[in-house]
Amino acid sequence: MGSSSSTALARLGLPGQPRSTWLGVAALGLAAVALGTVAWRRTRPRRRRQLQQVGTVSKVWIYPIKSCKGVSVCETECTDMGLRCGKVRDRFWMVVKEDGHMVTARQEPRLVLVSITLENNYLTLEAPGMEQIVLPIKLPSSNKIHNCRLFGLDIKGRDCGDEVAQWFTNYLKTQAYRLVQFDTSMKGRTTKKLYPSESYLQNYEVAYPDCSPVHLISEASLVDLNTRLKKKVKMEYFRPNIVVSGCEAFEEDTWDELLIGDVEMKRVLSCPRCVLTTVDPDTGIIDRKEPLETLKSYRLCDPSVKSIYQSSPLFGMYFSVEKLGSLRVGDPVYRMVD
Repeated sequence: MGSSSSTALARLGLPGQPRSTWLGVAALGLAAVALGTVAWRRTRPRRRRQLQQVGTVSKVWIYPIKSCKGVSVCETECTDMGLRCGKVRDRFWMVVKEDGHMVTARQEPRLVLVSITLENNYLTLEAPGMEQIVLPIKLPSSNKIHNCRLFGLDIKGRDCGDEVAQWFTNYLKTQAYRLVQFDTSMKGRTTKKLYPSESYLQNYEVAYPDCSPVHLISEASLVDLNTRLKKKVKMEYFRPNIVVSGCEAFEEDTWDELLIGDVEMKRVLSCPRCVLTTVDPDTGIIDRKEPLETLKSYRLCDPSVKSIYQSSPLFGMYFSVEKLGSLRVGDPVYRMVD
């Protein structure tokens, strides 16, 4: 994990392949998606393209603290590092061990029960059996900067203080934890580091999200999944930023470039699902089987890109932000085509 030949998916705990295999797959399956992206994004005048409405935004979520509950918002600004609502950014906070290694609901499932309220310059955190705690968004510059480790990659984080560290430690009751915050003066994890073998992918940075600035799923895809499950699941199992209604199941797999509000987005990769999807967002109990096993029965990748995704089922899409702007619930979702 963390070697130059590893893929981002391997760092997520999913099987990876050597550099040479990835390059072969790129030639087969993904090169067409990404050819010319960087040049188009940075230097070329924008092409005139047709807009085809493919759906409507039905839900928008921001997840301030990685693995904690999402906050439903009506409107959001899309920055090149992801969604922002006021001064609160998506996945700009993260729980870490004292040595700086990340902690997610994969290791501590009860993190999904920590709810967050956005209010002016503060985050209010609540969890079962705990008194609420108020966390200032703006931290003192004197707070310690930690060297953190996220899926095998180094990244910085500013310590949020002893009080909230003790709060998470008391709540999880397994070991000592700290809470860190990313700020834009720090260096994010870049495409080059996330996908070291995939030089054709567009350039972007992320703070503490797994792989990309924006994660999108359609309502119809969840409906399709639930027809196959004995126990139905909610969209919160999958933690998307944007939910789209009014399209066919898994139609989002085919969307390469989107316009929502005045935001332009470009597809990065499909989202490979892991054991985190088996954490019940209402109980904080990890099942380790469903809905992951059912997804594996019918959502494995095409053989031409198996070197990328291996045996991980695909559910949802990762996007980068190509043109900054804002979007809101109710906005039409347009596919941009030549």
